[in-house]
Amino acid sequence: MSISRRQLTASLIAAVHIAERHVIAAFIADAATQCAPNPFAQTSAGAVRQIWRQRAAEFQSFDIAAAGLACLLTAVSDMSVEEPLVQEILRAGPHTANVFHRGDGCRIVGAVLYGKPGVALPVLSVPRAMRSALTRQSRARLPAEQLDLFARV
Repeated sequence: MSISRRQLTASLIAAVHIAERHVIAAFIADAATQCAPNPFAQTSAGAVRQIWRQRAAEFQSFDIAAAGLACLLTAVSDMSVEEPLVQEILRAGPHTANVFHRGDGCRIVGAVLYGKPGVALPVLSVPRAMRSALTRQSRARLPAEQLDLFARV
């Protein structure tokens, strides 16, 4: 794994374009979750798009619960097929998370958490220490309100 689980969790929480990011981040932050072997970490947006469209069909056919899949497909559909991505794979029990970033570990493109057929997704919460640290960071990043030049006084 090219980045730490803690950094990956923080980057996922900050990726507001991923609707189910808290579920996936909690899974990655869980002590039972471990990095999985990944001989093909370097990939491309086109490969991710092709593979995960197929998996989406398989997941539906085999009753596999997944979080983040729709957001991943939306993100890669807007990217050039040649754009390089890095894949991180993490596992715990019957569940797997695949996280795709631009190589720095900070700019998360998408992530998918899924399990075996018929197995529900884990119900976890982000650890309190991580949650409070992330809340402080997100408050510090809030943009200032934009000035309305056409407002009537």
